[in-house]
Amino acid sequence: MKMNEGVEWALHSCVNLCFIPGEAVTAKRLAAFYDLPAAYLNKQLQALAKAGILSSTSGPKGGFQLARRPDKITLLDVVIAIDGADDAFRCTEILHAGPGADPKADYRKTCLVSQAMRKAELTYRRELASQTIADIVAQVESTYPDSADNTRHWFANLKS
Repeated sequence: MKMNEGVEWALHSCVNLCFIPGEAVTAKRLAAFYDLPAAYLNKQLQALAKAGILSSTSGPKGGFQLARRPDKITLLDVVIAIDGADDAFRCTEILHAGPGADPKADYRKTCLVSQAMRKAELTYRRELASQTIADIVAQVESTYPDSADNTRHWFANLKS
């Protein structure tokens, strides 16, 4: 499975917005932090806004902010907002074309390959759902104590 690179960008943007609470930050400014293409990051941020993860304000003081508390935003919420809710594995029931196939069988339920893949995806989704943006922020602050201050300072001094 390959995630859209926008997932990484969206997660980092959510973490950075935690370090500058109450301030609306434009896509251009968020993109400049990691030298990302602003137009493409804006699409990711709009998807987060549509999902209710971010709020968007237009105008000269406009930009993006977290719409929910960081402990109420899971990594799965962000992944679904960017990549969609579809399962990564899609059983097309190729067993119907195999020798001795039962035309009445629902191979999505009885196929052992399908069962194994669904089990793995469920584990993956549960893990993402068990971690929040607040958890990541706490880990960043613990591992890199200067990160929050450095981020705030960088945004405060960015000309744009």
